[in-house]
Amino acid sequence: MNSTALPRRIDWDRIADAFTARRIGTILASVMLTVVIVSFKPFQPAPAPGVQEGGDIVNQLGFGSLGALAIFSLACFVDRRVLMSLISPWWLIVLGFLALSVMHATDPPSALRAAIFTLVGILTIAAVLTVPRDADSLSTIFAFAGLVTVGLCYFGLIAFPGEAIHSADSLEPQHAGFWRGSFSHKNIAGPVMACLSFMGLYLWRRGWRWIGALLFAGAMLFMANTGSKTTAGLVPMAILLVMLPGIIGLRRLVPLIFALAIVGTALGTLGIVFIAPLKHLAAEYFPGMTYTGRTALWEFSGEMIAKRPWTGYGFESFWGTMFVFTMDQPFDRDWDIRGIVHGHNGYLDIAVIMGVPALIAAVIAFLVVPLSDYLRSGPRRENVLLADMFMMMLLFTALNAFLESFFFRRADPVWLFFVMATLGLRLVARHPVPTRIPD
Repeated sequence: MNSTALPRRIDWDRIADAFTARRIGTILASVMLTVVIVSFKPFQPAPAPGVQEGGDIVNQLGFGSLGALAIFSLACFVDRRVLMSLISPWWLIVLGFLALSVMHATDPPSALRAAIFTLVGILTIAAVLTVPRDADSLSTIFAFAGLVTVGLCYFGLIAFPGEAIHSADSLEPQHAGFWRGSFSHKNIAGPVMACLSFMGLYLWRRGWRWIGALLFAGAMLFMANTGSKTTAGLVPMAILLVMLPGIIGLRRLVPLIFALAIVGTALGTLGIVFIAPLKHLAAEYFPGMTYTGRTALWEFSGEMIAKRPWTGYGFESFWGTMFVFTMDQPFDRDWDIRGIVHGHNGYLDIAVIMGVPALIAAVIAFLVVPLSDYLRSGPRRENVLLADMFMMMLLFTALNAFLESFFFRRADPVWLFFVMATLGLRLVARHPVPTRIPD
């Protein structure tokens, strides 16, 4: 009798030993990161202008479950001191402006639902970063989520080519043949693959050579076929600007290089629209430089911001709404603003929906504070490698935001990678990251 009972008891002990808190936390974080990247409805084309995804029952149930899982993970697996260290006064101010923009939205209930989904995304990323107890666990999470995402996108090219590749009979026939994988648009797929390539590079630098190389190469190849020239140019630049100073012993110059890149890009994009000398200079020497018609959108956004500079027009209350759709369209404007879902400049869109004061607070929270965090990331190798990866993500997404708009877009994985970069830098600036903690 004892001889049969004993093995069963030992088997249960082994199972219990296999599912330690460290491993359970790693599994939960891996699932959460994969879900927020892939979304709840992969291989779905972008909705028509004016159609809101927030009312979709799949999104409602999915985000609700994800939020519950994130809160459970934060409560059960994260040290309270670590969690509290992620709270930033400037982030709280920005979220306060978000709450105000919901209050004066044209449809407050819908705006509130969208804002809650946005907060769920932020909480999920916070859980992904804080639940892992060491760098090995975090690497496992990045490897799992990255390889699953890239693998799913390649699988879609074979199994669902009509959904994974832009076609000529879509709303944008000019994108025919470009890959988008499981994402709704190539302009989302490209930046996501860029951020996954940074993860692959991080894994390779940590010594996970084969997995890191596979993720980096797979993401870069897919990105090259999205047709995004901007992304293809920004990725190597972000890697070079972050890694080169460290290689030559001048790592503390990275924030200065970051600031110069942001200011230079701002002058080269928004500057040629709103600064008269630069506008005349561009018209004389680069008469065709409109960034595929984006300058017309930016000029229109500037005009609308001037009418409501303090409060903006409210969250989810401008692009794609009847307010814009019923406006007159000048015959010489490059793009018809009535069919646009965002302003193709994230910084202007913050001012459009929340006002100029919110934009100032966002610039400080999103760009200035992370530079200070990067300098404080310390000499520990694990902290340095993580800080470099987060800085690559931050630099790439911050520059990409001058041509695309993803800030506070609840289901946009590019926004979530941006959040990961800012919160990740805050984390490594305040806590040493051990290589591995025993189970």
